[in-house]
Amino acid sequence: MSTKKKITVALAGNPNAGKSSLFNALTGAHQRVGNFPGVTIEKHEGYLDYRDYRINVVDLPGTYSLTPYSPEEIVTRRFIIDEQPDVVVNVVEGTNLERNMMLTVQLMEMEVDLLVALNMMDEVEEKGFKIDIDQLELLLGSHIVPTSARQRKGLDDLLDHIIRVVDGRIEIKKNKISFSLEVEKAIDKIADLLCHEPELDEAANHRWMAIKLLENDREIYSQVQKYPVWVKIELALQEAITECEFLHGTDPEALITEDRHAFVRGAMQECVRKPKAARATVSDYIDSVVLNRALGLPVFFLVVWAIFQLTFTLGAPLMEALDYSFGLLSDTVAPHLPAGIIRSIFVEGVISGVGSVVVFLPNIVLLFMGLSFLEASGYMARAAFVIDKVMHRFGLHGKSFIPMITGFGCSIPAIMATRTLKSRSDRLATIMTIPFMSCGAKLPVYVLLAGAFFPPTMAANVMFAIYFLGIIMGLWTAWLLKSTVLKSDSEPFVMELPPYRWPTFSSVIFQSKMKAVMYLKKAGTLILGAVILIWVASNYPRSAELDAQLARESAKIEASAVASEIKAEQLQKLEAKIEAGQLEYSFAGRSGKLLEPLIRPLGFDWRIGISLVTGLAAKEVVVSTLGTIFSIGHAAGETSLSEILRSEPGFSRATALSLMVFVLLYIPCVAAVGVMKKEIGAWKPVLLYSAYVLAVAWVASFITYHLALLFT
Repeated sequence: MSTKKKITVALAGNPNAGKSSLFNALTGAHQRVGNFPGVTIEKHEGYLDYRDYRINVVDLPGTYSLTPYSPEEIVTRRFIIDEQPDVVVNVVEGTNLERNMMLTVQLMEMEVDLLVALNMMDEVEEKGFKIDIDQLELLLGSHIVPTSARQRKGLDDLLDHIIRVVDGRIEIKKNKISFSLEVEKAIDKIADLLCHEPELDEAANHRWMAIKLLENDREIYSQVQKYPVWVKIELALQEAITECEFLHGTDPEALITEDRHAFVRGAMQECVRKPKAARATVSDYIDSVVLNRALGLPVFFLVVWAIFQLTFTLGAPLMEALDYSFGLLSDTVAPHLPAGIIRSIFVEGVISGVGSVVVFLPNIVLLFMGLSFLEASGYMARAAFVIDKVMHRFGLHGKSFIPMITGFGCSIPAIMATRTLKSRSDRLATIMTIPFMSCGAKLPVYVLLAGAFFPPTMAANVMFAIYFLGIIMGLWTAWLLKSTVLKSDSEPFVMELPPYRWPTFSSVIFQSKMKAVMYLKKAGTLILGAVILIWVASNYPRSAELDAQLARESAKIEASAVASEIKAEQLQKLEAKIEAGQLEYSFAGRSGKLLEPLIRPLGFDWRIGISLVTGLAAKEVVVSTLGTIFSIGHAAGETSLSEILRSEPGFSRATALSLMVFVLLYIPCVAAVGVMKKEIGAWKPVLLYSAYVLAVAWVASFITYHLALLFT
């Protein structure tokens, strides 16, 4: 009896990948042939003695996937699941890596101890292929051993790797690929249901089983249907199918297949350089431009610039129509309300405050329609691939790009999305970049100020520059952190390149509708509440002296012998003057006056200071605060907020640019700060970061204001 330690190795791979040649080269004459239990598929087994080990090698049938349709696929999968070999060696053909890696991805999903034998390396070198093995290893989470079974090269290296895996001297990271958002949500839900099924084997791979259920895998279906949890799982499957059909026009199984192909294409793009050859597909021609090292970034910026141009060009007339509608509403409502507090709170507070936010809804919908179109078309993944090369220079990588892009919608889900990053330093650095992204809440501020002080074409350029500045400041912050307190190597990431597809109209509209509904809900709840509080703070306490002055001077005007039209004009000017004095006397005015010395160098007065403080609740509140405070003293519906700001003596183009920069960079909303604390786990770094962004915002706004004064 042999006293050597036994190791069982399974060889898995595509037909004609050189798997059998490798098996023969390893086992030599020590082979036997039989049948796998229950099928007529031949079972090739062999062994070899190497160092202090007897290594049993099983040559599994050649297969392209692990979906149990053919006998070969059934045998291969059942052997890996039931026999649980110590190591699975995936034999891939080096000259046809893209096709072979579809099986590799499915083995990764099974979370087995996987080694990749990169076979036919002699042909790879002859044909001029360049494979970045180190990077490919990091992406797959498995070691890759170059081999040539025909020339018997790399065999000892492969055997040494097998032994080190078994002995625990090589860590198999078991990376997982990420599927589409709807698929990942369904996988998590189903896996959680499986995890809580007491009768199910605790050692089962619940994520893999969930994937297989979404792929209509008949074996897993029959296995899970025996348990009581099946009722809930079936409902979750139907919900996933319905959602995927609605959003993507296809089922989860097709999306999973596409995402696997996307992972493989991205890995090939990142790790393999092929010799020049004729390429015929339209997708390849497009990728040759959008993924080009020289053209990729300019194309990306051009695409984003075009979206902003369309947003302003198409949104301007719609915004003007909404603005006119709210002015008409003020004119209609005001005469039917009793003069005094009730009229003021409804007209100057609710209608002016909420209306000043809602009028930007067309621009927000158009912007998100553009971004949804880019994402659904497959271009956004290409943009991530291009940006990845830049981000590496700042200590981040492409995986950080996903939360950052999410940050253009809302900082809260973007911060939570950093959970997908394995490295804590990468996660923290990415969290710190997200508040610099221009979330949807900041957009109304940009649209208001850019639209008020710049013509439409230039306004779009200003907005594009603000968004770009946010990205630059975020990356600079990441570099600063990764160079000092968060030093560590970034984890690898493959840019998944989905196929180009023309987005369905329903999907783009649905995504934009969701954003619009969320925006309107916020306008009807949080912003409405903030507007009322701001109105109260802006109107109380009232100065008895100013009220007495209003009464005295009004009486004088009424008693004068001038025409009624002139009287009305004089009374309106007097009321505006007194209301301005009352505003300064109010709680809001006093608070703003305390803050004014700090912000005066930025071109801001105490009224803008109030809006920045209230903007901590939500950035849209900056606009509603400006609408409430600056409308005080103006007749209902008299003029739009843009016209009011343009007519203010201290509110110049330089002030507008400075304010946009400050809103871009200063502390995010309170809810986002709370989520940051939850994800980081402590208040101290969050408070230090808040102080940092305040300082950055102040310095950047100071520079912007004084440069703008020189050139405007």
